Amino acid sequence: METKGAPVVQFPTMTALIDAIISFRDLVHGNLIFGVGALLLAGFIGGKVATRLRLPTISGYIVAGLVLGPSVLNVVPDHIVESLAPVPHIALGLIAITIGSEFRVAKLRQTGKNILIITTVQLVATFVAVTVGLRLFGAPMPMAILLGAIASATAPAATVAIASELRARGPLVSTLFGVVALDDAFAITLFGFVMAFAAAMVGGGEAHGPLTMILHPLREIVISIVIGLAAGYVVHRLVVKRRRSNEVIVIVLGFVLLTSGITISISVSPLIANMVMGFVIVNMSPKNSRVMRILEPLSPPIYAAFFALAGTELDIRTLAATGVLGVVYLVARAVGKYFGAYAGAAAAHESHSTRRYLGLALLPQAGVAIGLILVLQDTTQFTHLPYMGQMVNIVLASILVNEVLGPPLTKYALEASGSARRKRPGGSSPQTDVTPTRLDEAPSRGDSSGSAESTTNDATATARGDDATSHTTNDGGTS
Repeated sequence: METKGAPVVQFPTMTALIDAIISFRDLVHGNLIFGVGALLLAGFIGGKVATRLRLPTISGYIVAGLVLGPSVLNVVPDHIVESLAPVPHIALGLIAITIGSEFRVAKLRQTGKNILIITTVQLVATFVAVTVGLRLFGAPMPMAILLGAIASATAPAATVAIASELRARGPLVSTLFGVVALDDAFAITLFGFVMAFAAAMVGGGEAHGPLTMILHPLREIVISIVIGLAAGYVVHRLVVKRRRSNEVIVIVLGFVLLTSGITISISVSPLIANMVMGFVIVNMSPKNSRVMRILEPLSPPIYAAFFALAGTELDIRTLAATGVLGVVYLVARAVGKYFGAYAGAAAAHESHSTRRYLGLALLPQAGVAIGLILVLQDTTQFTHLPYMGQMVNIVLASILVNEVLGPPLTKYALEASGSARRKRPGGSSPQTDVTPTRLDEAPSRGDSSGSAESTTNDATATARGDDATSHTTNDGGTS
């Protein structure tokens, strides 16, 4: 009788535990505050697990969001994800201003031409690889060229986060930041041209002429740049003489939100506008270098929330809906990005290390690709296409795969190339983990880039009172 009674006691106990968990989930199911807390803590735990597995922290954030999201446990349902829509815009604004701050005029004079060559070659190579690959497997020409244009876009957020986590610096990082900054602007422009040709192919070009479709993305980029220039100048005037870090944080964060809000409202690019704002801020005065360091403490919670929230929007069911063309798209995009970056780096006479590893860091894909496929869905000429649903599934599945596999490959590229600097026993403090790369900082003693550049950079830093080892001086500014 004892042997029969044991399982009877355990079974209802397990059932009761499961029922209690489900009841608790249902109780907090619609609670926005609980959803935010769950995402942050799950992201924190996922990040720690990822670190133990030698993966990037953001991979843990993304997987944690995927598990809590609608496609798995549904702890954070769709309506909470929609309520948190401003979070990605805030995070992308701060990431964009960080990227823009890397483009110092002096550095651009040295590397600008190379970055332009590499960006163009890898963009064209990706477009051609995806278009040809899809056509070989039977995709209609309009579908092939539209997906080829979307495939050219990258995700700068993952790149910046991983480079910050690894304290990466050096020639590869300088080139990588430049390429991801230009790539999305180039991808938007390419998409405009391709849409015009595709509209003519499907016979729907009369509503919006080809010239309109071509000029629209150019107009979008120009307006974004103008807004970024104006915002950057105003921020410079407001922060250049301020000594209190809290005031600088409030001003810069406020203008990031204002810039993002204005650009979103008029349907132009907040990413480009905030990048230009960061560029203007750091180039208007050497004192403004401290602005990026003052913003560092905001990075950990914003990165955790942003990437965990990105994970909730991934749907594993899209993988099954893509078919053979989805696999072709993924493989062709990876081939185009890697070998395109290799060929571009070779044409620009970059180092062997940059040629070998740059392409691996360009695989993540997210926000811009989603934006482009949504534009396609909302465009009258393409809404009637019988394969529009399949195109959406292919892009979303690609984002799922590349957001999960892309960050580890980016981390591998930065470590294998010798760009990563975070090799401290016992780990680093949270603030240290998110220190952004500075392109104008001297390479470490282990770099093979030579001591001449180090001496020049050190002299420049000394002359402008921008010694990276003296945070007190930087926060106070120089007179």
